[in-house]
Amino acid sequence: MQLHDVHQGVHRRKLRKRVGRGIGSGHGKTSSKGHKGHASRQGFKLNPIFEGGQMPLARRIPKRGFFNGAFKKEYAIVNLGDIEASFDPGAVVDEAALRAKGLVKGHNFDGIKILGDGALTKALEVHATRFSGSAAAKIAAVGGKTAVVPYSRRVAKAQS
Repeated sequence: MQLHDVHQGVHRRKLRKRVGRGIGSGHGKTSSKGHKGHASRQGFKLNPIFEGGQMPLARRIPKRGFFNGAFKKEYAIVNLGDIEASFDPGAVVDEAALRAKGLVKGHNFDGIKILGDGALTKALEVHATRFSGSAAAKIAAVGGKTAVVPYSRRVAKAQS
């Protein structure tokens, strides 16, 4: 073998199959599509779950359970440890303040929930949609206040 023979017969780009170019090509007449039927027609696209007319698996098996996804709530999560690091004592922590500090981003949620992860040593007034039990207890223990406020997507979009 010589150096110029190494890439003999190796093509960087595979040529497309040219169908319908005469019987000598092996892909002539019906262009490898067989005879008649919807699969031989122009523009045919097979549905990946089609089972040839057999009752599809999704319709053969029984349906059970219930998913109430239309009413599911998604909350922006903020931990007390993050609030402790970002705010001074006596500050009012509301949605606008949390957004300004970068603790809440985006608009794809139904409110803000404060969780009790981390220690809190400052008395703060916290306004949020929901509080976990431990978060509310820790805020009250250091002399802070919690206020439950309803969340409106329109207000959140107007603030940003």
